[in-house]
Amino acid sequence: MRTNVTYPSAGIDIAAHLYLPDTPADGPPAAVVVGHPGSGVKEQTAGVYAQQLADAGFAALAFDAAHQGESGGSPRGLEDPAQRVEDFKAAVSYLTTRTDIDSDRIGALGICASGGYVIPAAATDHRIRAVATVSAVDLGLNFRVGPDGTQSPSVVQGLLDAASAARTVEAAGEPMPMMSLRSTEEEARAGGRYAYEGWEYYSTDRASHPRQADEFTFSSIDRIVTFDAFQLIGLIAPRPLLMVAGDEAATAWMSEQAIEKAYEPKQLQWIKGASHADLYDHYVPEVTTVLAPFFTEHLAAAAPTALMV
Repeated sequence: MRTNVTYPSAGIDIAAHLYLPDTPADGPPAAVVVGHPGSGVKEQTAGVYAQQLADAGFAALAFDAAHQGESGGSPRGLEDPAQRVEDFKAAVSYLTTRTDIDSDRIGALGICASGGYVIPAAATDHRIRAVATVSAVDLGLNFRVGPDGTQSPSVVQGLLDAASAARTVEAAGEPMPMMSLRSTEEEARAGGRYAYEGWEYYSTDRASHPRQADEFTFSSIDRIVTFDAFQLIGLIAPRPLLMVAGDEAATAWMSEQAIEKAYEPKQLQWIKGASHADLYDHYVPEVTTVLAPFFTEHLAAAAPTALMV
């Protein structure tokens, strides 16, 4: 069962879908907050995973980031990592107010860019009992060096030039310039598998949605470039961390580096033959066979209280 809910995040109204199990349980279910990829919305892969988790017996909350989708916030199309981290914490706060959910058993799942945002959210919010990521991306790292780590330094410098110019334009009272997130099919094909699958997911019937963010404000760029998703990952322990990635994903190295920095208990689960965007839809059942037991195990036990390194 899916219902529409709203709640505040740093003064901004967040729109979300709450998925509840159809099969009655003995008591309130554990819950998982699900964050969408950068530029995505709750109706895309976040909603697909939320439904799968509800089918497995969890309550699952898929939300639109502030400034995007059906959520409030101005300017529209702003991607602010600090706000995105706060959005996860606000989702947890909302779940704790519901009597039909066990507020002592809340986990979090981040997909793509949200796989980066969920790490600092969980590192500093001990109400999140278990953390999982799917195709995790540190968006700051992605902007600085590219999804595969080979991007020329001149690219980010050019983006920062544009961001600085955009702030000057905004200060003059003119409309904030926007950065397009979508390429043509021809450009995507020339950019390789990662670029093409991103185009296919967001620009065709595969998953395109009218409320997805097809552009970000240029003022998002300097916010993103300074973001370091995994610097606090060690603070998640002794709570468990699961990272799932396709072994053919251009971004797989980000999950590898992150898991190396994390403390036990931790697990990196490879999905054989899968790329980055494959885990958005094509491999959801296979990924769920990993996620569901992880959350079942770690949202049932007593909460850990001491750091185990």
